[in-house]
Amino acid sequence: MGTWKLNEAKSTLAPGTSKNTMVVYAVAGDEVQVTVDGVDGAGKPAHNEWKGKFDGKDYPVTGDPAADTRSYKKSGARTLKLTNKKGGKITITGSVVVSADGKSRTVTVSGTDANGKKVSSMAVYDKQ
Repeated sequence: MGTWKLNEAKSTLAPGTSKNTMVVYAVAGDEVQVTVDGVDGAGKPAHNEWKGKFDGKDYPVTGDPAADTRSYKKSGARTLKLTNKKGGKITITGSVVVSADGKSRTVTVSGTDANGKKVSSMAVYDKQ
C-alpha cells in the first residue's frame, strides 16, 4: 500500500509507450484501489483506476485504452502477478515485486499496447 513514484533512471521503458509516473495503492473497504497517473505514448496526461481484490479475478479498469479489466494475484509475500485484458483478450502480463526493505518496487510487463504493438518494460518505483 502507499504512494509510489517512478524512478526513470533505474527503469527501462519502451520508447513511445505510456509511462506511469505515480501509482497509489489504498485500502477501500475489503478491496484495494489502484490509481495510476502518468503520460500516454504521445506525452499527454493519462489516468486510470482499478478497484478489486488480489484474488486473480478480473475487475474493471477505467481510463486505460489498452485494457478494460485487470487482475492481480498474490504470488509470494512480496510479489503480485498482473494481467490486463481488452474485450476478454489478454493484452499485458507482468509482475510487481516489492523490495525486502519495502522502499521500492519493480514492475515488469510485456504484451501488446492499445495500437497492437508488442511492448515490454521494467519500471522501478520509490515509495513516497
